[in-house]
Amino acid sequence: MIGKAEIIDVNTPTWEQVLQCKLVLVDFWAPWCHPCKVQEPIIKELAMEIDVVSFVKMNIDDNRYLSQKLGIRNIPTLVLYDNMIEMERFVGLQSKDFLRKSINKYVNK
Repeated sequence: MIGKAEIIDVNTPTWEQVLQCKLVLVDFWAPWCHPCKVQEPIIKELAMEIDVVSFVKMNIDDNRYLSQKLGIRNIPTLVLYDNMIEMERFVGLQSKDFLRKSINKYVNK
């Protein structure tokens, strides 16, 4: 676990280490993406509320090869991983309530 309300930047060298956490929500974003900027405070609020999930973000401009390898075609894209396995993918701007409900399906298992 990375820590409650802490959202870290992940990059290609740290990718596999971060995914070894039980539940990880990765926010794929870019600095020029307006919807990504709108999504960011929503992710921060969720990180404050859900302490059993690690929240990380990856700048696709700085990690082009890995984001392409992972099939990130649009941003923002949020991907929920459980022990390195992709469980769910959310493309586009997502509401806090929708994300909370989607994440809680895996938290409550």
